[in-house]
Amino acid sequence: MRSPSWQFRLGIVLVVLSAVIYFIHYAIFRDAHHIFVFLVGHLAFLPIHVLLVTLILHRLLGAREKRQRLEKLNMVIGVFVSEVGTDLLARLSDADPALDDIRSDLIIDASWSDDDYRRADSRLRERSYEVEIGKIDLDALRASLASHRDFLLRLLENPNLLEHESFTELLRAVFHLAEELTSRSSFADLPPSDIKHLTGDVTRAYSHLVDEWLDYMKYLRDNYPYLFSLAIRTNPFDRSASPVVG
Repeated sequence: MRSPSWQFRLGIVLVVLSAVIYFIHYAIFRDAHHIFVFLVGHLAFLPIHVLLVTLILHRLLGAREKRQRLEKLNMVIGVFVSEVGTDLLARLSDADPALDDIRSDLIIDASWSDDDYRRADSRLRERSYEVEIGKIDLDALRASLASHRDFLLRLLENPNLLEHESFTELLRAVFHLAEELTSRSSFADLPPSDIKHLTGDVTRAYSHLVDEWLDYMKYLRDNYPYLFSLAIRTNPFDRSASPVVG
C-alpha cells in the first residue's frame, strides 16, 4: 500500500492545527457563537479565494512563465539564425529565380512599422517558392550543414521547442536537408527524379527559413535594437549590405 503523499499529510496537519487553534479560542473566551460567525464568514469567502488563486493568480503566473519560455526560445532562434540561418538564406536565396519580386518585403529598415511586417508576412506566406538547384553549390552546402549537425541535433532535442511549432518545422526541414545531402557521395550525374526530390527538400527549408527570419527580425526590433541594427546591416537579401556602419 502506498503511503500518503506529503501534500495529503500537510493537509491533515493544517486541518488539525486549525481545530486546535479554534479549541484554544473557545477555552479562553467561551464564545462558540463568535467562533461560528467567523467560521461561516471564512467559508463564505472560500469560493472567492479559490477563484482568485486558482484562476486569476494562476493565469497571471502562467502567462509570466510562458513569456519567460518564449524569451528563452527566441534566444535559441537567435543562435540558430547566427550560426546557420543567415548563411543558409544567402546560399538558397541566390537560387531563387523570383527573388527580385519579393526583395522589397525582405529589405527591412528601422522605419518599418507593425503594419509593414504584417503586410510582408502575408505576402510571403501566400507565395509559392521555387529554387533553381543548379545554381546552388551542393558540395559547399553539404559541408556547411554537416559542420553544424551536432548543433542542429541539440536544438531538436530541446523539449521547449515543441511550444514553437513553426521553428520546430524549420529545424526538421533543415536537418532533413542535411541528411539528404550527406547521404549522397556525389551530386554528379544524378537522375532527374533525384534532382527533383532534392529541389523539394531545398525549397521546403528555404520557405520555412524566410518566414522564421522575418518573425525574428520583428522580435529583434521590439526587444534588442542593437542586435536589430547588426541584423539589418548583414541582411542576406540585401546585395549592398555591409556590417560596417556607414
